[in-house]
Amino acid sequence: MMGLDAFRLTVPLADLPMTPLTDAELHALLDDLESDRVERKRAWAGDAPEKVRQAVCAFANDLPDHGKPGVVIIGANDDGTPAAIAVTDQLLKTLADIKTDGKTVPPPTVTVEQRVLKGAPMAVMTVWPADSPPVRYESRTWIRIGPRRGWATAQDERVLSEKRRYRDRTFDTHPIHGCPLDELNRVQFESEFLPQAVAPDVLAANERSYVQRLAALGMVASVDEPVPTVVGVLTLGKSVLSWVPCAYIQFLRVMGTEWGDPIGDEQVIDGTLDQVLRRLNDKLKATLATAVDFTSAATEVRTSPYPLSALQQICRNAVMHRTYEATNAPVRVMWFNDRIEVHSPGGPFGIVNAQNFGQPGIGDYRNPAIAGVLRTLGFVQRFGFGIAEARRSMAANGNPPPEFQVEQNHVLAILRAPA
Repeated sequence: MMGLDAFRLTVPLADLPMTPLTDAELHALLDDLESDRVERKRAWAGDAPEKVRQAVCAFANDLPDHGKPGVVIIGANDDGTPAAIAVTDQLLKTLADIKTDGKTVPPPTVTVEQRVLKGAPMAVMTVWPADSPPVRYESRTWIRIGPRRGWATAQDERVLSEKRRYRDRTFDTHPIHGCPLDELNRVQFESEFLPQAVAPDVLAANERSYVQRLAALGMVASVDEPVPTVVGVLTLGKSVLSWVPCAYIQFLRVMGTEWGDPIGDEQVIDGTLDQVLRRLNDKLKATLATAVDFTSAATEVRTSPYPLSALQQICRNAVMHRTYEATNAPVRVMWFNDRIEVHSPGGPFGIVNAQNFGQPGIGDYRNPAIAGVLRTLGFVQRFGFGIAEARRSMAANGNPPPEFQVEQNHVLAILRAPA
């Protein structure tokens, strides 16, 4: 029979069932004052919001390698007895927002529910171990062993990076064998990306080598295997397309409403994630023609056929959620006279399907490491709000709502001009 340790190394965490804990399991955690898998808070007040976020990060990192979820319980005293608080819908929503507020990257897998334990209502957050550790809250890696909760040391981060090699099922953190370490731009990493990704006081504790820092941020497979990963090349690569041939955006300005109409402008936008999205932003602004109304008001009124925010959100979503595996297809932005089409390779992923695509609160991450990088670079403020923002800004501008055609291997977003 295969031992437990071997099982952990051969079965990816993403393939393990994520079933809710039973009442008996929650009662046991409440009563076990030495357990490092539970955080009890009497109420959502004082320093509880900050401590809970730190605990969520620590449980997601699962440094002791329990392979089991950690639990945050609001409404329990330190000794596990009920605190008799009201568990409101607003409290549950606030707890659920911790997953998507963009402060914890990569975004953790968290479920939130009200449970009746020991005869009293309690809010229960279940935090599943991350497939791609280390996970950071506010640019710090939090861990927990027994009663200790604190920042990860260089050795702790090395252990977490090593765990990623066995757990990870996401393509964005796979090493690109044959890619040399010097493909990654060290100056860009140390002067630009690292200060955004890691808190200044953590950086000031200068105990980590260049390779250790790359490994901790997922840019290489591990300290012992300093091979650039897919996300490492996408973030820091000097020649990205040499290693990830599909990592570009094809922009076309079609002078008409049909695919066969003449092309007025064409551009291949490539480079690192930061370069691609900034260049695309410049292209969108340049193409976004303005109509000037001189008659309906005393001063001229400028209106835009599309809100820039909606274009940015849809295009950034396409880059973040597309598949980079087994395809040479780019993201395509097709700008017609009456609409804009954004084609993204790769269909829905995880809990997202064609029926629930775009619904509030429904989200999953094919590329959690890329999502974390886009958050670090400032292109994502909150996770799971891109489509909602696109809908809001389109409505405010007088456009029809965005349309989505979701196929197994492809997602098409259509933004239409005002009628």
